Amino acid sequence: MTPIPDDAPRARKRTKLWLVLGGVLVTPILLFALYTWGTLGVSYSDGERAGVLQKFSRKGWLCKTYEGELAMTTVPGVAPTIWNFSVRDDQTAAQLRDAVGRKVMLHYEEHRGVPTNCFADTPYFVTGLRILP
Repeated sequence: MTPIPDDAPRARKRTKLWLVLGGVLVTPILLFALYTWGTLGVSYSDGERAGVLQKFSRKGWLCKTYEGELAMTTVPGVAPTIWNFSVRDDQTAAQLRDAVGRKVMLHYEEHRGVPTNCFADTPYFVTGLRILP
């Protein structure tokens, strides 16, 4: 009877190689996902801004995002300050679409450090609105 060659050391090396390759590929993806989740889940600041909703659109080649402009006037006769914002919620986007050209109060959250503009073009995410008289 001839002894069967032991392939266990070779199999262990192959397993270690797959574990190392898997760790090298999975770890950066996991860290990127955790960082993105953290920046989108925790807001740096929040507040409200009032003005005339000047523009609201859905734009982007691959990642479609809702973007808008609010014209804020401090003194009549002076050029307004334009504040750019983004919206992630479809329901809020529908309300904003209906309010274009009207005076509104927007509630927003600021999310700093979002790693890509696939989520929004600005760090300001509008979460609610109230139409002013």
